[in-house]
Amino acid sequence: MFHRIYAIAKKEFRQLKRDKRLLFVIFFFPVMLLIMFGYAVNFDVKHIKIAIYDHEQSSLSRDFINSLLHSEYFDLVNMISSEKEINKYLDEKLAQCVIVIPNDLSEKLYSDREVKIQYLIDGVDGNTANIINNYANLATLTFNQKFTKEILAVKGVKQYEPIKLDPQFWFNPELKTSKFLVPGLIAMILIVTAVISVSLSLVKEKERGTIEQLNVSPLSSLELILGKSLPFVLIALINAGFILIASFFLFGAEVKGSLFLLFATTLVFLIASTSLGIFISVISDTQQVAFTLATFISLLPSLILSGFIFPIESMPYLIQLITNVTPVKFFLKILRAIMLRGVGVEAFWDQLIYLGVFITVLIVFGTIIYKKKSQTV
Repeated sequence: MFHRIYAIAKKEFRQLKRDKRLLFVIFFFPVMLLIMFGYAVNFDVKHIKIAIYDHEQSSLSRDFINSLLHSEYFDLVNMISSEKEINKYLDEKLAQCVIVIPNDLSEKLYSDREVKIQYLIDGVDGNTANIINNYANLATLTFNQKFTKEILAVKGVKQYEPIKLDPQFWFNPELKTSKFLVPGLIAMILIVTAVISVSLSLVKEKERGTIEQLNVSPLSSLELILGKSLPFVLIALINAGFILIASFFLFGAEVKGSLFLLFATTLVFLIASTSLGIFISVISDTQQVAFTLATFISLLPSLILSGFIFPIESMPYLIQLITNVTPVKFFLKILRAIMLRGVGVEAFWDQLIYLGVFITVLIVFGTIIYKKKSQTV
């Protein structure tokens, strides 16, 4: 059995070696995707364009404006001189937020009365609008504390804070979204390249007519499937190493856990990905159909249903059940556990079981369908 699997794998390696264009795509495409997605997909909102309509134009209002502009989150587009310009700046997207400072800011603050500073935020993108609102609230709160401290110091009263927050962020102290997204990018790129390349391999045999020779050979369906999968698993492992090195130099993504554990779990995930590719190649008769199915089944679920971007816990229960169709969901939890938290197998052993079930189901169904198709032919 092992000699026959080795023979098929050796044949596949030789065919890959002759196809220079396919090899270029297999090794260049993943790193290119990592660079494109890594820099394009970013939830950090900085350099928010703001315009300010300062009614008062006092030293206090200027201090408030300077407190906003000293951070990297706000960039001043212009100082507005009339209310008519407010609509223009928001309608034409010249600014994402217009701040209106009232003409009685100093009077009310120094007389211990409430002051309302208006933030007019472009709410077309709800997520960005919420982030701008949070930044504005934080900036206003910081200015409030500074102003209160100065007033109390003048009166000779020491400010008393009965409870003081001491936030400490574990695993990602800088709160960089790139560190959160890189494991998802690695999983998505690996499954896309593995599924597409494997799915096309068996379909090529059908289109060239060489599948008939394989069917009449002593090979069993399982041996053929394993022999076809093995070369792509090894190539995908090499790809995984390239992607990991590139993510370290480009985005500072470090592996805090065991490298051996990362290698072993990646191997299991790649077997799951190649089994999905084999299943697609079994049910497809042309390379065009195989490529379309492989792209659709691997890419879309990886983006939407894996927890890569959207948290699964916030999805409806029915959709949470559907997320089990992609192995990226399970591997992503493993990757984040090893790369970001640095934990061991005790934290994700159940995900490995799910991947094992996924592999078994696909290989069994793929073998059964291939046998039935071979018998009908």
